[in-house]
Amino acid sequence: MAATSAFPLGQAAGQFRNHTMPILSLDHVQIAIPAGGEDSARSFYVGILGFTEHQKPAALAGRNSIWFIAGPVNLHLGIEADSDFHAARRAHPAFTVDNLDEIIAACQLAGLPTRTDTPIGNFRRTHVFDPFGNRIELMESTTP
Repeated sequence: MAATSAFPLGQAAGQFRNHTMPILSLDHVQIAIPAGGEDSARSFYVGILGFTEHQKPAALAGRNSIWFIAGPVNLHLGIEADSDFHAARRAHPAFTVDNLDEIIAACQLAGLPTRTDTPIGNFRRTHVFDPFGNRIELMESTTP
């Protein structure tokens, strides 16, 4: 199905062709989880992946989400009603880690699926799935 827009992409691209609007950085990634899954999410994202829960700004306190941080990575989990939730089985974030084998073992111990993938460049890659079925790619450098 083709995307539709009130402002067609071709027109927008033509209008801004001589302007540079570079993307400066990635601020955060958001993944959906079902309502009631907050404790399982914390067990996975904090207990297995090593994120730290981060308090949202007061202005956003009423929004249904949990925020995590690990080094420069900001991860937000948006809490959706069960009827609206669909796990992201194809779309996914990729996190660079330095303890891939330990994370895989922890996921397997917790009964979470893992899938080794083809290495790319100097990175070993494995896909793990959070308790809700969202795919997370983990990459570890093979360069010492």
